[in-house]
Amino acid sequence: MSENKDPHVAQSGTSVESVKFVYDFTEGNKDLKDLLGGKGANLAEMTNLGLPVPPGFTITTEACKVYLDSGEEPAALRDEVSAHLEALERRMGKKLGQADDPLLVSVRSGAKFSMPGMMDTVLNIGLSDKSVQGLAKQAGDDRFAWDSYRRLIQMFGKTVLGVDGELFEDALDAAKAAKKVTVDTELEAADLKKLVTKFKKLVKAECGRDFPQDPREQMDLAIKAVFDSWNGDRAKLYRRQERIPHDLGTAVNVCSMVFGNLGPDSGTGVAFTRDPASGHQGVYGDYLQNAQGEDVVAGIRNTVPLAELEQIDKKSYDQLMQIMETLENHYKDLCDIEFTIERGRLWMLQTRVGKRTAGAAFRIATQLVDQGLIDEAEALTRVNGAQLAQLMFPRFDESAKVEQVGRGIAASPGAAVGKAVFDSYTAVKWSRSGEKVILIRRETNPDDLDGMIAAEGILTSRGGKTSHAAVVARGMGKTCVCGAEELEVDTKRRRMTVPGGHVVEEGDLISIDGSSGKVYLGEVPVVPSPVVEYFEGRMHPGADDADELVEAVHRMMAFADRKRRLRVRANADNAEDALRARRFGAQGIGLCRTEHMFLGDRRELVERLILADTEAEREESLKALLPLQKKDFVELFEAMDGLPVTIRLLDPPLHEFLPDITELSVRVALAESRQEPHENELRLLQAVHRLHEQNPMLGLRGVRLGLVIPGLFTMQVRAIAEAAAERRNAKGDPRAEIMIPLVGTVQELEIVREEADKVVAEVEEATGTSLKLAIGTMIELPRAALTAGQIAEAAEFFSFGTNDLTQTVWGFSRDDVEASFFTAYLEKGIFGVSPFETIDKDGVGSLVKLAAKAGRETRPDLKLGVCGEHGGDPESVHFFHEVGLDYVSCSPFRIPVARLEAGRAAVTSAGSDHR
Repeated sequence: MSENKDPHVAQSGTSVESVKFVYDFTEGNKDLKDLLGGKGANLAEMTNLGLPVPPGFTITTEACKVYLDSGEEPAALRDEVSAHLEALERRMGKKLGQADDPLLVSVRSGAKFSMPGMMDTVLNIGLSDKSVQGLAKQAGDDRFAWDSYRRLIQMFGKTVLGVDGELFEDALDAAKAAKKVTVDTELEAADLKKLVTKFKKLVKAECGRDFPQDPREQMDLAIKAVFDSWNGDRAKLYRRQERIPHDLGTAVNVCSMVFGNLGPDSGTGVAFTRDPASGHQGVYGDYLQNAQGEDVVAGIRNTVPLAELEQIDKKSYDQLMQIMETLENHYKDLCDIEFTIERGRLWMLQTRVGKRTAGAAFRIATQLVDQGLIDEAEALTRVNGAQLAQLMFPRFDESAKVEQVGRGIAASPGAAVGKAVFDSYTAVKWSRSGEKVILIRRETNPDDLDGMIAAEGILTSRGGKTSHAAVVARGMGKTCVCGAEELEVDTKRRRMTVPGGHVVEEGDLISIDGSSGKVYLGEVPVVPSPVVEYFEGRMHPGADDADELVEAVHRMMAFADRKRRLRVRANADNAEDALRARRFGAQGIGLCRTEHMFLGDRRELVERLILADTEAEREESLKALLPLQKKDFVELFEAMDGLPVTIRLLDPPLHEFLPDITELSVRVALAESRQEPHENELRLLQAVHRLHEQNPMLGLRGVRLGLVIPGLFTMQVRAIAEAAAERRNAKGDPRAEIMIPLVGTVQELEIVREEADKVVAEVEEATGTSLKLAIGTMIELPRAALTAGQIAEAAEFFSFGTNDLTQTVWGFSRDDVEASFFTAYLEKGIFGVSPFETIDKDGVGSLVKLAAKAGRETRPDLKLGVCGEHGGDPESVHFFHEVGLDYVSCSPFRIPVARLEAGRAAVTSAGSDHR
């Protein structure tokens, strides 16, 4: 295919009608996920590999986009679908829904990115009152035919016609109760035939129309329903959670049906080529005899482990193992596979690169390198900073006294503690009130997504590692225990009964361990993660399971450090944090906030300095502060010896160092009413009134404070210079950098720099030491970014303060807006993510890019860094790499994440350049 002539790409000036909207499975491949969605592209790939895939075709995401934009399907779509359906009918030797020997199809969604259970699927399309008789005759099994028909009406009614799904579930439960059975497989053909009649009456009563008997109408309505499900509430919520773009649309896969509900020699299952929870190689997955695919992921019947398939159907098992090896070697990754066995014949229904836990991601990446399937650069693309952050969370203390009440399947690791809740609404409500909750269900379904997001962890009494709860939890990095069968969950009475008869009521504390599957009463204490212990230097790679994970993390970090260009520094204000940061791999301090050094006992000295009426008072305060500041810097330089330490001069709003005006007013009023002496308080109140600001964040702070209060900045510069000289004379290697905050114009920087240079020269002369202290500034105001070329004339480095830059670009006060309307903005899709969490590339990012370019045009050797919270955000780190910054700086615990993402950024940008 030539670069600009793909038939599926609408070129400029090309009409929609000329675009190809439907592809047979034989026409696509795995690289067409944008067009065919992940499911369609991978069905095509498996077809190309010669694997047993039921014939079918895919309607493209382009068709979905046209439908969503216009409200109508493309004019050419119906004819294309008809042509492909006719070709499918010829290949299968039967027609869709014909009375005597019907062709049945499934209609399934399939977006570019996996969205498990978030969009719609309808199976058994083509069944009707007439064709169900033909299917029964063809299969020689009345029960199978009527079971398939009731499934169609149930799925179609809920998905396409909007009938409340619980109405069908209640009718099915009533049928089982009448028969005195517990599972649907124990219902006989006559029972299912009655259930079909009841289901059809439900549809008529709820929709005002009969269940459609025309098979083509069924298929067309199902296709539209899948298109519509792209904009369903749960799909939009999932995309926001996973940061999937909203404009991609979904493909629709129409596939000839194969049946796992034809008896004990049939079944359906989900398999993984490696354990998605641990990454270990082996036989992992679930199998369910006499069932259709949705039964497995819905968790409505408990499955058996995939390994048991070897005893049930060894021929199919051996074939499946061979196919799994083929797919893993082909995709070079963990594969998630859906399959059906129809009377002893294996069919492949789907494969995709499987979601995995954070620990599994690191283990699998290193395993694949060792197997020679991928190289180090590719391995880095298989893990990410968010996963590494998960691995640094604490785990339960196994030595603590605990009361274990159950054990399920370890579906997604982590240590979660919270109050028991039994429905999604309560989970969200309590979470918003600040409560930590554990969502407990028999099984989850896509409608539970809100509650799953809000909860600390998820616990279900049914389902396995491939159930909806497990798959979605792993994707979100949420702790999950599934299939804890010994726990009796009663969602209507909001309680769970555990072995021995103890009842867990809603609101009771429980703890769940997603790594072991154990469930405990009460709150279990936690201990540090082995990964944190590794970064702290207290654990080294070894042989047991915890150390195996540490070994994988160690190797991936080594890969990242070899590949990355960005250096990683720490935001640290004292020697303790600096030493921890160094252990975590920091290559210096990118931000030392000196205002943090003035809290506690020193606050009074700063208060006296700010309120001083005379030069003598001011000098006295400065003289008292100087040795304290110098001691701080000596300790920092010792901790970070040989590495750069960027020290920001005093920056905070003035009110942080002044008494609270309301509290002070009350004190003065009380003293007056009691006729007590209050001259000092009154004088202080008058000064506070004089200095009071309506908006302190935009008032007398940063460089403005240094210019207005004589001697403040020069005292700090002297303390830095004297500490550096003392350390150098002690044979150390201090590398201090002085950063001037909140500069908006080069003149501010020039004045402060002139004074600073003079002080440094005095210290050099007095100590006989050459210091070479770099002086630079923070770029945290739009004007500073827009005039960066001028400011660079007086600055040796820029550090982007993206917290304040985001506030001033957006006009947001972070402390106020995050609590007031950010939730609404996220829900309405105005934000995909908070601009304080991930940098706003279009707005704030444009200023960073502009300032970096202008600064280096003035001063080619200008050092560029970032010290806002974005410095530790994975997505933002990639942006800073692309812009050409020299380093990012973040809090000590985010340093490993930044190191990993800096390596990934180097690899992905190199790959983009190569492509």
